[in-house]
Amino acid sequence: MQQLSEPLLQEVTDFIDFVIHKHQVKIADSQPDETLVGKWSQWFEAVDSLDVSPPEPVSNYEQILLNKYR
Repeated sequence: MQQLSEPLLQEVTDFIDFVIHKHQVKIADSQPDETLVGKWSQWFEAVDSLDVSPPEPVSNYEQILLNKYR
């Protein structure tokens, strides 16, 4: 490699980067990140346990609309 010209050396470096990236993608596809999966599971559990209630009307007009469509 020490005898290669700069353009050829860059091409070899680019190819090595491509092979490394390709290998990392295969690993990521075959073994999902357990930490990420765990974090998403925690988030969904937290969201599922939220108590959501409609906001209080701030005006008489909003109250009339809410009553009209109940």
